[in-house]
Amino acid sequence: MTPQRVTLITLGVADLARAQTFYKALGWHPSRPQEGVVFFQMHGFVLGLFGLADLAEDQKRPVADLGTGAMTLAQNHASEAEVDAAFARAIAAGATTLKPPEKVFWGGYSSYYADPDGHVWEVAFNPFWPLADDGTLTLPAD
Repeated sequence: MTPQRVTLITLGVADLARAQTFYKALGWHPSRPQEGVVFFQMHGFVLGLFGLADLAEDQKRPVADLGTGAMTLAQNHASEAEVDAAFARAIAAGATTLKPPEKVFWGGYSSYYADPDGHVWEVAFNPFWPLADDGTLTLPAD
């Protein structure tokens, strides 16, 4: 098994029900219900939502040490129009605009929003990184 992989990303959230409602409004479907956590099956990995206090306890750290926003989760799309639609859907679901969709210096098109807990998402179109029909991304060969 390759060590260069991610199988689960867990976001600490202040209000689990609110966070689940937000991601469901994006069109995401949670897996079977479980007490105190929500999982979404993604392409090859799982995204989890977990209460901040429970996450801090599990990590044996104070809640204040967890923080948010120091990293970016990203969702690439096949066109600028798809970026616009995904960004609009997120804002309608309750996200906060950080940067509206725009052409960027590296030749693509991108935007940023924060979910209700402050987790930063980039929604982008990168013409140099073609996506498979199912939306998965494989970096082009050198």
